Amino acid sequence: MNLETALDRLKEKGYKRTKQRERILEIFVKQDHYIAAKDILKKIQQDFPGVSYDTIYRNLYLLTEEEILEATELGGEKHFRLGCGTHGHHHHFICTTCGKTKSIEFCPMDKVQGLNGYDIENHKFEIYGKCPQCS
Repeated sequence: MNLETALDRLKEKGYKRTKQRERILEIFVKQDHYIAAKDILKKIQQDFPGVSYDTIYRNLYLLTEEEILEATELGGEKHFRLGCGTHGHHHHFICTTCGKTKSIEFCPMDKVQGLNGYDIENHKFEIYGKCPQCS
């Protein structure tokens, strides 16, 4: 996803285009890995010194809710990344050192047994480890 696509998606949903939101998205467009909210705050404060942690978190959760960002938990802390451009159902390998991701083009849920009678509404599957560069 690119910056204009993300901003257009927000506009279609009725959200305002703010400088802070635009800057948050610019940071994600330039990265190819998950980023902690505290790191986003540090980068944003270079341009907007008065921005609060709450403002950053509200925007990150809004962008996640609108499926512009993806979220995961690494080391007990929420990390975010721009939604990948892969179309269709897939999952990710996530490097626990650098946060880079690799798409997994199959779904492990296809192999899950023993849930007869259960109504599965959604699922999330991530594999964590070290990428070749960090090993």
